Amino acid sequence: QVQLAESGGGLLQPGGSLELSCTASGNIFRIISMAWYRQTPGKERELVASMNSGGGINYADSVKGRFTISRSNAENTVYLQMNSLKPEDTAVYYCNAYIYTSVRDFDAYWGQGTQVTVSS
Repeated sequence: QVQLAESGGGLLQPGGSLELSCTASGNIFRIISMAWYRQTPGKERELVASMNSGGGINYADSVKGRFTISRSNAENTVYLQMNSLKPEDTAVYYCNAYIYTSVRDFDAYWGQGTQVTVSS
């Protein structure tokens, strides 16, 4: 069993900064990748940023230059530093990870989501 625990959401004004964190725990053999997605009501969940075990990083065009994903391998934790926040960044942010629980078994796991609201 694997759990992803997110923290760091909140309410802030446009232009502000916020850092989200997500820690994976449980039966972890190896983490392949960790990522952040976001979702607003009536829309599909979209990728915000991802990082694989080799250090490869991808960002959605809408957040490039403003958001930074980083990872602590020792702590099985991924961070999302969000700067210059805009009202359109308002969403529920979900942590995602692809994790091997044994040499052969892997699966995708999701956190419970954390609300980020950007409003004046």
